[in-house]
Amino acid sequence: MALKRSSSMKTQLVNGIQLQEFEQEEEINTSSSNNTPSEPAEAKAHTEPKYYTVEEAVETIGFGRFHVLLFVIMGSANIVEAMEIMLLAVVSPEIRCEWRLEDWQVALVSTMVFLGFMVFGVLCGYVADKYGRWKVVFGGFIWASYFSLLTSFSPSYGWFIFLRCMVGCGVAATSQGFILKTEFIPAKHRAFLLPLASIFWMLGSMLIIVLGMTVVPSMGWRWMIRFSIIPSIILIGLFLFIPESARFQVSAGNIKGAMSTLDWIARMNGVPLPEGELREPEVTERGNAFTLISPAYRRTSFLLWYTWFVASFIYYGSVLSSSELLEKNLLCVTDADAEHQIKHNHEEALCYCIPFNMADYQTLLISCLGEVALIPLNIALLNVFGRKASMAILLVLCAIFFMLVNICTTMFGFTVLLFLLRSVVSMNFNVVYIYTAEVYPTSVRSIGMGFCTSFSRVGGMIAPFIAQVLMSRSVIWAMSPFAAACVICAIGVVFMPIETRGRALLQHG
Repeated sequence: MALKRSSSMKTQLVNGIQLQEFEQEEEINTSSSNNTPSEPAEAKAHTEPKYYTVEEAVETIGFGRFHVLLFVIMGSANIVEAMEIMLLAVVSPEIRCEWRLEDWQVALVSTMVFLGFMVFGVLCGYVADKYGRWKVVFGGFIWASYFSLLTSFSPSYGWFIFLRCMVGCGVAATSQGFILKTEFIPAKHRAFLLPLASIFWMLGSMLIIVLGMTVVPSMGWRWMIRFSIIPSIILIGLFLFIPESARFQVSAGNIKGAMSTLDWIARMNGVPLPEGELREPEVTERGNAFTLISPAYRRTSFLLWYTWFVASFIYYGSVLSSSELLEKNLLCVTDADAEHQIKHNHEEALCYCIPFNMADYQTLLISCLGEVALIPLNIALLNVFGRKASMAILLVLCAIFFMLVNICTTMFGFTVLLFLLRSVVSMNFNVVYIYTAEVYPTSVRSIGMGFCTSFSRVGGMIAPFIAQVLMSRSVIWAMSPFAAACVICAIGVVFMPIETRGRALLQHG
């Protein structure tokens, strides 16, 4: 009896355990069936690939060692460009003497350089948008160096102006380096770093003046030109360390190349890339000039073209005017020495050989310092007032200083005035460059810059005839067109529809 009761209790216990296991299995199955719809979504959320744009990559990488390298090498490109342009002011008295040139013939030299720049400006912009920024800039360095060297062997005035025109074509290509540099710099650093490029322009201007002081008196202007291409040759080697723009590579559909470029920059800066994969659509309409006059950009482009015209017109006007005033002693100086009291005017006599003396070179050197002395003010204006307001303020100041050149002052006073004029003119050019690189999308950024620089060279072509030809007739007549152009441009800038301060670089129009 006890054995039967024990067997019955064992059976009930086994059945109870089986029932409990069955219920637990049911709960698991029910829970599993209830969660079935959410689990794939959750898993999908974990496995779905992440993507980022080139703008996000540039901002994530930030500023680091690569950008220092970029800043130094691409800044050195400004040294080369400045030397080629400032060479005109330094060599003008020498070629005037050697080939017995009239004022208009001296002015034509500068005009031919800017003609080459104007013609190739648009072409280089189109090629840069279509085939890459790096190729255009690198080719421009080689082209400009080669023809600059040939210039030093010019047997006649005709050959000289032709070869300088070819140099202008090469300089037009190297100016695309500003686009290449801008496309690698994060938005918050652009207003700080890009104005600092003026330091390199100033160094180039000062270097060519120092060569004029030391080489021209003893060895002549031809050797000065030969020495001036040494920085270009060095730069050709250094430029091999700069990659193609990742923004261009993405727009051209070369995602693999852009990834490789961004990965190299990130490793050089010691930071990781954003999580995920780089993905942006290919831009098939690259280098389309009609985008510049589309409804979205029409007013901006027209006003910007005139702004570039004025920026170049007043910059080279200030450079060539200072050279002409010193060379012919046309400035009104109350404490002039005996040598500077002699006024050289072609209406009275043909004075072909009027070389710079050491004091003239020193005045030019001090005026070059003006291009960097007010960089902190330039940066403050960009960050506080934005690009448009900065241009308007600087243009008004340019107009005032151009008119002040007409007043009689001491030699020290003239040097200070020239210093301030070069400062505000240079700052205005900086802002115009930055605004142009920021306002257009990647698909047309280079051709947009190309059109702008071409219009600027029209200003550069006209400036010599006012600063070097009209100046001999009247200083106030020569200064007034520069001041008037500044005032009109300042009014036009106010009506530009787009402000780019703090804005990301657009990839598509």
